[in-house]
Amino acid sequence: MQSTLSAVDVTASTESSATAVSWGPIIAGAFAASTLTLILMLLGSGLGLTMVSPWSGASASLTTFAVSGAIWLIIVQWLSSAVGGYLAGRLRTKWVGIHTDEVYFRDTAHGFLAWALATLIVVGVLGSALSAVLGSGVQAASTVGSGAAMGASAGASANAGSASADNATSYLVDSLFRPADAARLAAANPDSDAAAAGQASRILIASAASGEISADDKTYLSQLVAARTGLSEADAKARVDALVAKVEDAKVKAKQAADTARKGSATFALLGALSLVIGAFIASAAAALGGRQRDEEEAVFLTTR
Repeated sequence: MQSTLSAVDVTASTESSATAVSWGPIIAGAFAASTLTLILMLLGSGLGLTMVSPWSGASASLTTFAVSGAIWLIIVQWLSSAVGGYLAGRLRTKWVGIHTDEVYFRDTAHGFLAWALATLIVVGVLGSALSAVLGSGVQAASTVGSGAAMGASAGASANAGSASADNATSYLVDSLFRPADAARLAAANPDSDAAAAGQASRILIASAASGEISADDKTYLSQLVAARTGLSEADAKARVDALVAKVEDAKVKAKQAADTARKGSATFALLGALSLVIGAFIASAAAALGGRQRDEEEAVFLTTR
């Protein structure tokens, strides 16, 4: 019993005080993976631009472009993870007096750390682009949730940079007061037309903010159009109904576009997360492979000497 305890004490006292983490190979693998990622991203951008053309029918569809981009991002992640992990395992020094299972664990841990460091480097370089993509999805989700595509344009009209929204509203308002007889336009009172257009604009903006136009507002618009254009009350009401239908159609299309952007951003985020998880596994496995080959090559070299 005494000899057994002495053996245990000797073994414990000879435990190495050096850390099991070799940061040199980890950093080398991370830089290699990051550089390969940037190169492949540039290559993917060039290939993606070849799929886009201003000429009608010469470009790939949006779905094809999005799917191709997602597949390429996954390929980039997996290739760079494999290269970085393999280098992290192959470049480390040989661990002497370590059990095989411990060597395997350390190699996989080195591959994982190389992948993590490379991911942080890439995020630091491409973080703004990723934030823009995910931010557009969040903004689209908020637009869909509020359901105020026209209301957003109306609210933005108070800002100096909303000229396009103001022009669209002005066109819709002008269509309300288009005279049945073009000669009536010259005889119309400009001040009265401006006042009527201002009232109609405010009605449309308030209706867009609330999500619908009230029956009283619609009746008033019909009367206003009939008084300013010379149309019959029935024709004026038909013109107002047509305008309201156009507004509702524009809102539906804006919601559909925002919802498509939201789904695209969600898909991108989920695929990106899944790709990163698989990339971490690939980096760990590649590091274990590289470490085993490194030890085998050294063993062969020592045997042949």
